Amino acid sequence: MTELPRPDVLPEVATWLRRRSWAAADRPVELLLAAKRAAGRDGTVSVVLPALDEEPTVGEIVTAIREELMERHRLVDELVVVDSGSVDRTAETARAAGARVVHRDDILPGLPAVHGKGEVLWRSLLATSGAIVCFIDADLREFDPAFVSGIVGPLLTDPGIELVKAMYDRPLETDGAVVPAGGGRVTELVARPLLNMHWPQLAGFVQPLGGEYAARRSLLERLPFPTGYGVELGLLVDALGTAGLDALAQVDVGVRHHRHQDGQALGRMAATIYRTALDRLDRADRLKAAEDLVHPLLTQFTRDPGTSGFTAHTHPVTALERPPMRTVAEYRER
Repeated sequence: MTELPRPDVLPEVATWLRRRSWAAADRPVELLLAAKRAAGRDGTVSVVLPALDEEPTVGEIVTAIREELMERHRLVDELVVVDSGSVDRTAETARAAGARVVHRDDILPGLPAVHGKGEVLWRSLLATSGAIVCFIDADLREFDPAFVSGIVGPLLTDPGIELVKAMYDRPLETDGAVVPAGGGRVTELVARPLLNMHWPQLAGFVQPLGGEYAARRSLLERLPFPTGYGVELGLLVDALGTAGLDALAQVDVGVRHHRHQDGQALGRMAATIYRTALDRLDRADRLKAAEDLVHPLLTQFTRDPGTSGFTAHTHPVTALERPPMRTVAEYRER
């Protein structure tokens, strides 16, 4: 369970963290299977892996989901890899591991596809049938099936929840060195400040840009999908507006190991996410001057050694400006 932040976080967020943050172990698979049986058609689960040149990792992920959550435990009904134009053996590897592989361009062929992760996720709704849709990035290493069962769990056991994000540690692993909390650079430098400034109700999400999340189809089919890297921020903001904060949740699934991108790629990602945020602010006529921001705070998260869950730390965001020196009387007198 995520620990509560200091009192200067929004009271609504503090309450949400207490009510809507869990660990994957809080819902054993037997509980999920019973809930799935009771839900009938509403408990059907589709898992989607968007993939572009992920031959080294996609097979391991597919195998883990198939063996643990389709064969050993019948939690997942459908496992689909949507290939967005790989030039390596991503499709063949995924198919051999047990996934149904669909090419992006074969879904809704009358509409020319554009490049981008969000485009693939949007089209995947036409290639799947589950009442619950779970998205998993295809570049994960050391994959744990709890990434799926953990985020699907609240949707199976609580009819009031409509979208669940995974939260986890993201070590930065480069050139043989490991920085335990060094991953998620775009999250910390761009997405988290944007959300805290403009959508402070979402300040409690540990990994707002994470690619592992599950949602009810009935929600996803009502939301627009940004076609690029802004899809995660866009869906989170729009889900808040459509379903409300109490319909959103997060589950701790441990540690996420994945391929890291270089600085220029991160810059392109950051620009796309910033553009996605601006589009939503403009659409809602909410572009504001800095002094009009209602909640100039920044909530960040750390996992403290020897504890379970994450601890929130909230800091004021100060941007005091001094006037031009020539307007200061003491300066003019000198």
